[in-house]
Amino acid sequence: MRNFLVSTLILLLSVPALSVAQSGPLSTTSVEPFKLGTFEINGAPAVGVVLRDQLVIDLNAANSALESNADYPQIPMPSDMLDLIARYDYGLKYRLYELVNYLVAEDMLDGSNASEFVYQYDTLHTFPPIMYPSKILNAAVNFLSHVDERGSEAERAEIQRQRIANRGVPYLFLKPTRGAVVGASDAIIIPYGRDQIDWEVELGTVIGRTAKYVSATDAPDYVFGYTVTMDISDRGGRPPGGTATRSDWFVGKGHDTFAPMGPWIIPKEFYGDPMENLRQTLTVDGEVMQDAKAGDMIHSLWELVEYASSIVTLYPGDVINNGTSGGTGAGTAVRGEQRFLQPGEIVEATIEGIGTMRMPAVAEEQPADATGSRLPPINSYK
Repeated sequence: MRNFLVSTLILLLSVPALSVAQSGPLSTTSVEPFKLGTFEINGAPAVGVVLRDQLVIDLNAANSALESNADYPQIPMPSDMLDLIARYDYGLKYRLYELVNYLVAEDMLDGSNASEFVYQYDTLHTFPPIMYPSKILNAAVNFLSHVDERGSEAERAEIQRQRIANRGVPYLFLKPTRGAVVGASDAIIIPYGRDQIDWEVELGTVIGRTAKYVSATDAPDYVFGYTVTMDISDRGGRPPGGTATRSDWFVGKGHDTFAPMGPWIIPKEFYGDPMENLRQTLTVDGEVMQDAKAGDMIHSLWELVEYASSIVTLYPGDVINNGTSGGTGAGTAVRGEQRFLQPGEIVEATIEGIGTMRMPAVAEEQPADATGSRLPPINSYK
């Protein structure tokens, strides 16, 4: 009997809090798809629920209004996006469903009935949705069209054939987070003296559950949602001297503002299978530079999760970027010549069904003199 009572208590405690003391039926679906972002509201970052890509609902304020109705139990709201992601699959998503359903049913979103906690997206500053992931993992050369972009057509075809025949395991590298991660309308800073700054649009897969040794088959269960990212790159390399190689992933990928993310995250239930739905594009001043679909990927998103989790534990809010396609600035296959990002240009990165980041490129001012242990301008070692 004692074991039965203990088992029953454990079962009750494991039920999501949203179902406890619920006077009405639990909302297990949302009447409208939504996205989730971090926005400046009342002078501070706040989690917002995004509807119709135009309306931002202050989550904390809206939940307080909902709980003023006795039919809805009190549920602690997340302190930030990382907290929301960690709790989403453990019951919190049902409160978000309830919230959206309530606001739609009560006609509280627009017009004269719009609530004070509903904002127009274009009136708010958009922060990166996650402030900040514990780690960002990027897949290198994971699209066939990105393989050997500077080779001849025949050379590219042969190297692509070899890559298909011998895929091996993915190649992942780490991007910095705080400092490198910026929001969807922030500036991309071109570092002083670095004149080979490149663009790469990528799909960011946001991890929702702690994952270690997860198989590709099970990987979708560990995903929270998807966001638009860019892997901005410095192709200038290291100066001569020191180590024997000019290849330097920290220089190439680690500058401030080189990991844009946003404008929000779409929970996976509203996006579907990215290996079927993905289309990612990038323009510079309106000129299409990149346009790709998942069929061009060498390793699937699920294989990237499997590989990453075989090396390091993935935690809620970690981001895995799927790689980029042909059309990078360093490549010559698409335009016949290299073309790097210039101050004043506008970069737009879009993933269909998720959203668009629109970011200006801005030149960094010349820093103060240093002792010499500083990354020098490229023109000093050409």
